[in-house]
Amino acid sequence: MSAPRLRLALEDGALALPPEGRIAVVHPRSDTDLSSLPRDRVEVVQPVQPMHDDFARQGFAVAPALGGPYAAALVILPRAKALARGLIAAAAREVVVGGPVIVDGQKTDGVESILRELRRELAVSAPISKGHGKLFWFPADRAPAGWAPPARQRVAGGFVTAPGVFSADGPDPGSVLLAEALPARLPEEMADLGAGWGYLATRVLERTEIRQLHLVEADRIALDCARENVTDPRAVFHWADARCWRPETPLGGVVTNPPFHAGRADDPDLGRAFVAAAAEMLAPSGRLWLVANRHLPYEAELSRRFGAVREIAGDARYKVIEAARPAR
Repeated sequence: MSAPRLRLALEDGALALPPEGRIAVVHPRSDTDLSSLPRDRVEVVQPVQPMHDDFARQGFAVAPALGGPYAAALVILPRAKALARGLIAAAAREVVVGGPVIVDGQKTDGVESILRELRRELAVSAPISKGHGKLFWFPADRAPAGWAPPARQRVAGGFVTAPGVFSADGPDPGSVLLAEALPARLPEEMADLGAGWGYLATRVLERTEIRQLHLVEADRIALDCARENVTDPRAVFHWADARCWRPETPLGGVVTNPPFHAGRADDPDLGRAFVAAAAEMLAPSGRLWLVANRHLPYEAELSRRFGAVREIAGDARYKVIEAARPAR
């Protein structure tokens, strides 16, 4: 992604990078090709831990958040429009005056809408169109009026969320259903895999028997929100890929509302990987409580990883599953 449009702009001379200084690449995905940029000057800004580590392994300087000043910035548009606007505004504030803020995105991610909005306020280059997407740029002498860096927002229940995180507008109905379906007494040592901004963790920590709850979340922005929402001292926060994270000692219980999208497409392998990880981190008597959209085919993996699997709650949209006797 991104490389053909960026390469065309640079090779045609339409876009010129400053001769020195750092270049921020904001929220690239793992398949974003950055070969057109000078690697020794690039700082990848990626808050999602697996992708953060992917770029680090490739030899890039990596940070979870912008930390300018930069000579230029390339913003890879996310799907969430509020987040896209915020990232562009943040990049415009972190790039030195006159340096280019480059925006690249697919039509399916709303790049044409963003381009129209920017053109109403700023002098924006002619776009480079290729591969169902567009790339354009503007000088960072001012940010678009009314566009601000991504900020926290308050939702129902007084929770703090942020643009672009999962279920940013309020508690996910699946997580609510899972919280209500949990048994009367829970294990003392537990983990919430893919904890997001912390709704499910707050519900688990209502129980007095809990001694420690690990919140494992790959998205640094969501985890920072969780730190604000979950102030109970029994909570331990981990910026980590739940598929790879393991506790120091086996746990008595795991709760999870695992992700199931890779881009726009369903990817049940993500949820299956959460099931496998949970089985490996549980004690022999440990239990997993999982909620998923009803159409997702997790049952085979659950039966392979656990000796006892049963649905304990659900509706037309969701299913809540309890799994016991984890297999090694």
